[in-house]
Amino acid sequence: MSNFVDYVKIHCKSGHGGAGSAHLRREKYIPKGGPDGGDGGRGGHVIMRGNAQEWTLLPLRYTRHIKAERGENGAKSQLTGADGADIYIDVPIGTIAKNEEGEIIGEILEDKQEITLMLGGKGGKGNEHFKSSTNQTPRYAQPGMDGEEGFVVFELKILADVGLVGFPNAGKSTLLASVSAAKPKIANYAFTTLTPNLGIVDYRNYKSFVMADIPGIIEGAAEGKGLGHRFLRHIERNSILLFLIPADSESHFQEFKILENELTEYNPELLDKDFIISISKSDLLDEELKKEISAEFPENRKPLFFSGVTGEGLVELKDAVWKKLHG
Repeated sequence: MSNFVDYVKIHCKSGHGGAGSAHLRREKYIPKGGPDGGDGGRGGHVIMRGNAQEWTLLPLRYTRHIKAERGENGAKSQLTGADGADIYIDVPIGTIAKNEEGEIIGEILEDKQEITLMLGGKGGKGNEHFKSSTNQTPRYAQPGMDGEEGFVVFELKILADVGLVGFPNAGKSTLLASVSAAKPKIANYAFTTLTPNLGIVDYRNYKSFVMADIPGIIEGAAEGKGLGHRFLRHIERNSILLFLIPADSESHFQEFKILENELTEYNPELLDKDFIISISKSDLLDEELKKEISAEFPENRKPLFFSGVTGEGLVELKDAVWKKLHG
């Protein structure tokens, strides 16, 4: 999913309310017909709607402005103006909308769910509302109220069964490419993966699970360094985490602890998830070195060894993931 778009900012504007009418009834046999102005219609709302057929925010990427219809003005004979049409923004499940201050307006959790982002302005009252014993023929009506406007930020937290966690160059893209049909960019430099890639991993008996290759973490991500929070945000939605430590790391257990610490700093609940530790690029290791690396880890956190290049250990890795997901 190379076109994955997870962040879009759009200027939104709800519709103005229609003005009330200040009409006075004039009929042939009723010389003092009095006020009969109708109310204005409300302006259209701006509404975010969940759409299970959408997987990314890509359709919104080039949308800069969204504007709902204004309400129609009221008319004589107490006719109320029509409401302005609401405008809908279809987004994938897992999308969060925030205002310009970064406050969350709402989150889409299911298909067809609707969240009103901006309310249309109320229609003004017609002059018939202002008739009284001391003012039989009011010649004024309310104007419609303004709609709301401002920027809305849409963020998508990807939904995947297993999220790959590791430093740049840990071999996440290589693993995803070797176990699924995904074609992520692969190169030997930091942050090749700037947006998440999703792959469907085939398992035994026609079963499958979704794996997400997420942008590489670096120390300080929790403070916003590197890709920072944009990376960590995606991890929140993964069912289990698969830590990847490359075979050529200088200290495998220390690297795992750094990754673990970054997640804890960002959100301690992330470590409540099930996780698997793995050593990637294990085609570089002989059995002696594997034993040495394994000895660095506590008994309850022994790593699995695999190579995305040669395929070594991939079946065992998929078995371990499936067991965590459905065990």
